[in-house]
Amino acid sequence: MAIYCVRRTLLALLLVWIAASTAFVLTRFAPGDATFVEEQFLAPAAREARRAQLGLDRPLAAQYAGWLAGMLRLDFGESSLYARPVGQLLRERTVNTAILAITALLLATVLGVPAGIYTGRPRGGLAVPLLRGVSVTLVSLPPLVGSLLLVLLAARTGWLPTGGMTSADGSASWAAWLGDVAAHLPVPALALALPLAATLERLQSRALAEAAGEPFVDAARARGVSSRDALVRHAWPASLAPLLGLYGLMVGTLFSGSFVVEVVTAWPGLGRLMVDALRARDLFLVAGAAAAGAMCLAMATLITDVLHAWLDPRIRERA
Repeated sequence: MAIYCVRRTLLALLLVWIAASTAFVLTRFAPGDATFVEEQFLAPAAREARRAQLGLDRPLAAQYAGWLAGMLRLDFGESSLYARPVGQLLRERTVNTAILAITALLLATVLGVPAGIYTGRPRGGLAVPLLRGVSVTLVSLPPLVGSLLLVLLAARTGWLPTGGMTSADGSASWAAWLGDVAAHLPVPALALALPLAATLERLQSRALAEAAGEPFVDAARARGVSSRDALVRHAWPASLAPLLGLYGLMVGTLFSGSFVVEVVTAWPGLGRLMVDALRARDLFLVAGAAAAGAMCLAMATLITDVLHAWLDPRIRERA
């Protein structure tokens, strides 16, 4: 088990390095640089001085080596867009994205898993076809369309704020801040959670139906265990292993889908920060945001793999 954990940790670090390095190189080769907005009102000499100040006049290999050395010290450089250390921006925006992602994941779990248990029972009710139809629709709904529909609903009804994370006037206390965030959170969280809840429902339903037909469940019924207890105490725990494998992928979906949702709903997270950095050709901020997103994905995947190996001895044996 220890060798398995070490191997997975090294693979997670490799993922972070590849994602951040790829973002760095692609941004460096993209047309324009961090001075492309300033070049409209800067003289050529002033623009070259600005490029030298940002280190953009150095060769790519030198820039990459300097950035990588700083990254190993957890120094991600300074953002040319915000004129602030990239590390500070990443800490602030990662917290905001984590709030959104954790809320969406909890909502997806609370909605999707019970619905999957209901539709996966051997004897379903009249609501089973309806739930399955809703799940298929939500799985097919892109985050962009879902977020636009929810923003439209919030704007038409006035029940919820249509965007942002807090009100423009700020909050005077922690309690007021939490209440303000809670009011702005449902629209982006639902936009991310509903497709994931539908995915969980489909997988949980299929996994439970397969587990319910296993011999050990039939043996439990033969010993006098009721059908309900056999389903809940025997079949359902056996159906959780496929769901754990999905959660690592769901975190990646949350971070990739949050790019669109954060832009549409004006949520100040990593996704919106990445979009702003790409528009400004902010080299260090793009690479740092990519590294932060890859780190979150790698950590979630690592935790999921370890839990999966803990539940399934066959994985530990292969490791």
